[in-house]
Amino acid sequence: MNRTIEEKIDLTVDWIRGKVKESGTNGVLVGLSGGIDSSVVAYLLKKAFPENSLGVILPCKSNSKDAEDGKALAIACGIDHFTVELTEPHDILHNSIQGKLDQDRVVNGRLADANLRARLRMTTLYGIANSLNYLVAGTDNAAEIYTGYFTKYGDGGVDIVPICNLQKREVYQWARVLGVPKQILDRAPTAGLWEGQTDEGEMGTTYDMIDDLLEGKKIPDKDREIIERLHRISEHKRNMPPGPPKF
Repeated sequence: MNRTIEEKIDLTVDWIRGKVKESGTNGVLVGLSGGIDSSVVAYLLKKAFPENSLGVILPCKSNSKDAEDGKALAIACGIDHFTVELTEPHDILHNSIQGKLDQDRVVNGRLADANLRARLRMTTLYGIANSLNYLVAGTDNAAEIYTGYFTKYGDGGVDIVPICNLQKREVYQWARVLGVPKQILDRAPTAGLWEGQTDEGEMGTTYDMIDDLLEGKKIPDKDREIIERLHRISEHKRNMPPGPPKF
């Protein structure tokens, strides 16, 4: 059946309501990065629970534009929101960890720092969600899930993932229908992990290439190899942690 985007949005909103009811919780929240994915999720949550949805802006050594766009989005869609500044808590935790390490043995310092920010954000979201008896909604789309472009137990550690079946180009289509502000539609996708970081620059390929691969289209060998490698090495993120067989 070929459904319109509006129909798919309504079905997703109903699905969110069902998941909250099943869980016995009171509502649902999402972290607002100022990006396209969290913006679409925020609109969906607001539609599902006009009085019991929340957007949380979580600056952590971030570009100030991220928080500005997050606030603009929250105002545009009418979702309740507030900001929790995480730069100081991150500094304390990061410095405590690094102070215990022999720096000559540190091989992934930048990645560890970036993932710590993502995990600190998720810890904060769960602290709020548990207090309110809310679910935490994730913002990963189909392209990010396939390539593992998310932090394990960071932005990947959530209760529900409303846009997990949407390719990146579909996220933009839904965003236009929902009324996401132009300043967010025009942003280059970024996880906000460090200054100047962009999703496509970090992955080494484009969302269009990933979407085309997911649709079964032929793409350049170079891009296909990058995407399949990302999929292969991130398999552990899509599964429960391994355990030994029952002896």
